[in-house]
Amino acid sequence: MKTNKKQIFILFIPLLIIMLISFLNMYNAPLLDKTYEYNLVKQIIWYIVGFIILFILTKINLKNIFNYSLYFYIFTCLLLLLVLFIGTNINGARAWFTFKFFSFQPSELMKLSLALYLTNIAYNTKITNLKEEFYLIIKFLIITLIPSILVFLEPDTGAIIFYLVISLSILFIKHIHKFWFFILLFLIMVILLIFILFYKYNPDFLIKVIGTSFFYRIERLITFQNASSYQLENALIAIGSASLWGVGLKKSSLYIPEAPTDFIFAFTISNYGIITGLIVLLSYFIIDIYLINTYFKIKNKKIKLFLFSFLSVFIFQQVINLSMNLGLIPIIGIPLPFLSYGGSTIIIYFIFLGIILNFVKKDKKQIFT
Repeated sequence: MKTNKKQIFILFIPLLIIMLISFLNMYNAPLLDKTYEYNLVKQIIWYIVGFIILFILTKINLKNIFNYSLYFYIFTCLLLLLVLFIGTNINGARAWFTFKFFSFQPSELMKLSLALYLTNIAYNTKITNLKEEFYLIIKFLIITLIPSILVFLEPDTGAIIFYLVISLSILFIKHIHKFWFFILLFLIMVILLIFILFYKYNPDFLIKVIGTSFFYRIERLITFQNASSYQLENALIAIGSASLWGVGLKKSSLYIPEAPTDFIFAFTISNYGIITGLIVLLSYFIIDIYLINTYFKIKNKKIKLFLFSFLSVFIFQQVINLSMNLGLIPIIGIPLPFLSYGGSTIIIYFIFLGIILNFVKKDKKQIFT
């Protein structure tokens, strides 16, 4: 019982703080754009649904969840294929299923299904030589490539990066030889070099091959051309000119495009000051430390693989979003977990946490016997 209370304090208190600050931000969001009018109501609903799902997942028997991960993966791939035909086009990407009161992004669900499926494969694959390592890497590559291609067609560069992070993190914990990672790094550099050469000498051909929308998304990564963009300039001004406590409720000091999602951190500091921004960072730090500490404490290898994949994505998303808000990297459309507006991401991360907490609280020797 003491352990459960400690978990609630360490994990859920900072999560509730982030939730509250997110609600406060959504309350101010309509001041920027009337399209954000219902963001607060929707965000509250997503959080309520998320906590309900998390509570249910910690109570039910998830013993066989990894055994069904292949079917979950196939189902999510089918959703990614279907969204290309009947999905709603938002900001140049056909990535959402839109219903009357909410929208759903299957690329977010793929984070979970990919982590479950790759974890199951890695756990059940015994490696004794380099040949078996190579076969495992090829299997991971194919499994990761399928949803990446489907998401590429939407297009959604951010999701592809997450799939790569999940795949590499599980391979890393599987303790394959490090030279495979150097080979992968070399291949990525070659691909980037080819893109740069085509971008410089034959951009029209490159646009025909990968499409206009995806071309300009990748171009931003290569050239960093958005370093002086309007939205980033306003985000940096909002952060730099913020007071300790911000402008407060129902006030707006500066318009920031995509404030409830990509630039939520800058929007937070503008609204509620530098102190609140530091509280957000501290809250994430506490959650990260809790998850890292949990990783080192649990003994079951399958759960360690799954937890590390989530931990890698969760921390990676924080670093990328905060770096975007500070102008350190190009803007690639990655929100801040739990703080940014978006039901798909919130629900998927609650499911991740629910699965992790379910196994952490049980005796690991009795789970996979």
